[in-house]
Amino acid sequence: MHARDFLEIDYILLLAAIVLTVFGVCFIYSSAVTSSGVLTSDEYIRQIFWASGGIVFAVILAMINYRRLRDICVYIYLGTLALLLYTCLFGRVVHSARAWIGIGAFGIQPSEFAKITTIVFLARYLDDTRRNSNHFSRLLISCLIVFIPMGLILMQPDFGTSLVYIPILLVMTFVAGISMRYVLFLSISIALTGFLMVLPIWQTYILQNTLPSIMFLTNIRLIGVCILVLTVVAGIALFGYVKYKKEYFYWIVYAVALIAFSLGASFLVRKVLKEYQIMRLIVFLNPNIDPRGAGWHIIQSITAIGSGGLTGKGYLQGTQSHYRFLPTQSTDFIFSIFSEEWGFLGGVLVFFLFLLICLRLVRIARLTPDYFGAYITTGLSVMYIFHFLVNVGMTMGIMPITGIPLLFMSYGGSSIISAMTGIGLSLSVHVRRFEH
Repeated sequence: MHARDFLEIDYILLLAAIVLTVFGVCFIYSSAVTSSGVLTSDEYIRQIFWASGGIVFAVILAMINYRRLRDICVYIYLGTLALLLYTCLFGRVVHSARAWIGIGAFGIQPSEFAKITTIVFLARYLDDTRRNSNHFSRLLISCLIVFIPMGLILMQPDFGTSLVYIPILLVMTFVAGISMRYVLFLSISIALTGFLMVLPIWQTYILQNTLPSIMFLTNIRLIGVCILVLTVVAGIALFGYVKYKKEYFYWIVYAVALIAFSLGASFLVRKVLKEYQIMRLIVFLNPNIDPRGAGWHIIQSITAIGSGGLTGKGYLQGTQSHYRFLPTQSTDFIFSIFSEEWGFLGGVLVFFLFLLICLRLVRIARLTPDYFGAYITTGLSVMYIFHFLVNVGMTMGIMPITGIPLLFMSYGGSSIISAMTGIGLSLSVHVRRFEH
């Protein structure tokens, strides 16, 4: 640690994160004020405390050489898995998810920190195997590194947080040079799994009609038979590829494996989802299906954002939030309050700050000669942009409600500290970008 390291800090990145954090504190305060001007919560005080600690921690991390994590990140990763498992078994239930551990009023959400530890450990593995020509084994082990914490988070169940791991895995493996055909296989299979998962829900609640071609997706016997047939076809094609070395046999195996994997995964995911999570998907497709229940969130959020107009109603002058029409307004729907009171221009400012953070992270990844550091900042940039797109999209009604917080702005100690931890790691990489 040297005094000159302070001069090498990317102050643009740090300032963008701090400004978003200040916005968050201001509108967490606003969310606690009623229409009569009564303050109903001290959440903003706790957020100031957590945010201040997070900023200090980010600066301290910037002064520490991130390469020291290389040798210990596996132990930190395993410790995080142990915490996630403990949370699944003995954690505190908040908003229908057993995602918290703690004593009394103090608690942490391990899944927030698991994203950071998984990114760092995956970065180390991808760096260690950079010269490995076996792309399939690299992707397979990368999937194991990511899917284990993702699965434990799904067991809580916290569907929204588990989704963050998918784009992190896809982008990091792509940047690490894993063959595009394998990354595409994973990407298409995940998209197809989501499509097949939603089809029966769409048929039952939106179409309200029975289509035989869709009904088989809910029948485990038919799915089993279909997967068995596809497996036989893949086996025959694989034999043909090995014996005759014809490229089209390879692509037959590729396509059949894609369909079989997606079919089985979609059925399993549908069984894991809770009823309230299914309702979130339904109201995303059509909020008016349940306008007084699950659809209320989206309808009120869109109303709040739309009523803000170009410049907003003014700070502390919002009606949707102060008359308590918006649910969980200090966490999931903080952007709705922000847009109602500061309007379209305020929303553009938040867009710009998140874009700035991601561009600075991409710049750091490109400048550093160390692949370990480059992979870390790549994963972090994906984490920040995914949180932003899903949370803001959710408040606008163009994404399903998943419970993903808007990093830096939503209320929550674990969320703000983990977000600032990512900033600190990125600053550490930037400070040492010229070191080999």
